Amino acid sequence: MTTTSTTERAVRERTRSRRSRRLRRLATPLLLSGGMCLGALTVARPAQARQANAQVVESTRHGGRAVALTFDDGPNPADTPRLLEVLRKRHVKAVFCLWGDHVKEHPELVRAIVAGGHTLCNHTMHHDDMGTWSAEDIRADLERTNAEIRRAAPGVRIPYFRAPYGSWGKSSQVAADLGMQPLGWRLAIGDWEPPGTDELVRRVEEGITPGAVILMHDGGGDRSQTVDAVDRLIPLLRAQGWHFDKPARRG
Repeated sequence: MTTTSTTERAVRERTRSRRSRRLRRLATPLLLSGGMCLGALTVARPAQARQANAQVVESTRHGGRAVALTFDDGPNPADTPRLLEVLRKRHVKAVFCLWGDHVKEHPELVRAIVAGGHTLCNHTMHHDDMGTWSAEDIRADLERTNAEIRRAAPGVRIPYFRAPYGSWGKSSQVAADLGMQPLGWRLAIGDWEPPGTDELVRRVEEGITPGAVILMHDGGGDRSQTVDAVDRLIPLLRAQGWHFDKPARRG
């Protein structure tokens, strides 16, 4: 009896040991998974702090003699491709504020802009003045514009919004709620009425200030003078100690 009892106890202990090992093996992935979830939550908090707010940004991400080039009202098959080639040749990245109707007409140019490593900005569907619009109407327009942009370039980030004519109304808060930072400008060179390439170059040279976001156009009309001016300005500004940056991500 003693021998039998001892044997039974040994069997029970081995059984418990095997069960314990199995439980540990099952628990380990769950603990790791839980740890990863907690880690994700921890990482998510700083990201929340970087979300857009309703303040309109007009300056670059970094200080010093930095400028940001931004282009409105494209894409435009006559001038956007040549502008992209100039920026590629000069090793400069820019922000393209896209007009939804033009995106719908020329989705291949949106893909070319993204392929060039440039940043996208929502510039509304029809380039309407939204200064007096309701928040609901603004949101519907901005969401439709984003949908058109992402139909052309699936999954692309659209971190900025720019109000046509700088008429913000409630659009800055709506854009921020959608995760887009309202993007203004510090220097507009008036290229919507082409004054000549020399004059555009002069306006930038005389109007530029450290940290300025510069407003130009690659769409909405003949923008060949703007493209020519950009091609001349980039090496000219670099020779004067300027460098090219992105706009600030948060006001």
